[in-house]
Amino acid sequence: MSTTVETNVRPDYDVELQRIADYVLEYRIASGEALDTARNCLMDTLGCGLLALRFPECTKHLGPFVEGTVVPHGARVPGTSFRLDPVKAAWDIGTIIRWLDYNDTWLAAEWGHPSDNLGSILAVADHLSQKRVAEGEAPLRMRHVLEAMIMAHEIQGVLALDNSFNRVGLDHVVLVKVASTAVAARMMGADREQLLSALSHAWVDGQSLRTYRHAPNAGSRKSWAAGDATSRGVRLADIALRGEMGIPGVLTAPQWGFYDILFSKTNKDQKLKPETERKFSFQRDFGTYVMENVLFKIAFPAEFHAQTACEAAVALHPQVRERLDEIARIVLTTHDSAIRIISKSGKLANPADRDHCLQYMTAVPLIFGNLVAEHYEDEFHAANPLIDELREKMEVVEDERYSRDYHDPEKRSIANAIQVFFKDGSATDKVEVEYPIGHRRRRAEGIPVLEEKFRRNLATRFPSGRCAQILELCKDQARLESTPVHRFVDLFVI
Repeated sequence: MSTTVETNVRPDYDVELQRIADYVLEYRIASGEALDTARNCLMDTLGCGLLALRFPECTKHLGPFVEGTVVPHGARVPGTSFRLDPVKAAWDIGTIIRWLDYNDTWLAAEWGHPSDNLGSILAVADHLSQKRVAEGEAPLRMRHVLEAMIMAHEIQGVLALDNSFNRVGLDHVVLVKVASTAVAARMMGADREQLLSALSHAWVDGQSLRTYRHAPNAGSRKSWAAGDATSRGVRLADIALRGEMGIPGVLTAPQWGFYDILFSKTNKDQKLKPETERKFSFQRDFGTYVMENVLFKIAFPAEFHAQTACEAAVALHPQVRERLDEIARIVLTTHDSAIRIISKSGKLANPADRDHCLQYMTAVPLIFGNLVAEHYEDEFHAANPLIDELREKMEVVEDERYSRDYHDPEKRSIANAIQVFFKDGSATDKVEVEYPIGHRRRRAEGIPVLEEKFRRNLATRFPSGRCAQILELCKDQARLESTPVHRFVDLFVI
């Protein structure tokens, strides 16, 4: 009988889902450092979105599905005049945030960009704040947004510490979807059962493949994948709050669950866990660790594993700019994750391909002394054949210490070094940068640069008076936290 009949005993919700649900419902944020970092993260993330609005390939994705749609209390998309339902607004906000690969980063067994979740957070908060005021209730405050950011960062980042989705071919935006689902459901008033239901649906969805991030298929989907994920999180939260039943054993169900279907890839990669251990492990409890340690992309719109390579290249630029035609070879010393993700040769087909190429992101600042978003565009690449000439002269090698320190939770370095060798036998010094300017170890140095980055990005969209007004508010922690969300978003409407 047991071979032809399944035992139909409905399980409790998987403990992993319960841990996430209890965290967002019960944890109280008291870390001043986390709240201060969240404020800086808010500035940086919104600034990245505003900068992306300069690129038509980004803006073509924005706006309502049906032209002329009117949404009562619709969520606004910063830097535009759009007023959308929260699901589409989350898509738009998440897409502009991620388009230029310039927002924050988290690096561990899995990689990702936790501020992608601001798409769902801001869309839901803006809508709810307007709705509450219209119904005579108190609005949501920006403190709620900062707390939701901290929680979304924590869910995505803690799940990423020990669990590598990329090694089974899945894209890290699965964690954006899960984190966005959790915090959106909480903001929308979900009880524990509804929140668990929403989370179960996030895991049961078919998950995105990483193929659009890697040669030979790297392309622009990687720039809107997070917008798609954060939008899906809002939709799933809405479905659960309408009373939809959950899938309690979504992770652990034998044969049909996430672990057996999507987390148990069989191949010869010895870094994968044994088949019997294919389940999530948790290095630490949920708290405020991830926001406190998040990495900001302050200096360059470049995949984070290349940030220190770009810094080293800028430092070397004065020594090589008059001798570019004399270069014989360039040695890039790096860590294992950079080799796996962004080291590539051959033709680069589009901007998304270029901003995920270690060699390209090193060659440009060696030649020009800087790296900006426009340097990835087709026209710039075509006009500067020297970039590809230098790429061909690059040798990428791994330093095992760099790889160890990358994974060390007390260090989390992202080291790169560059040395240029000339045809006459001479060479530059080996320039090594272990911690990028956006690292927690360089916060005091980095925050003024982050504020200046935000100021520049604001100026691409707003007149000087509005820029000053926004910057003044964002730099005042207490005033920002007490500001109604819809009033804050008003400042970003065109």
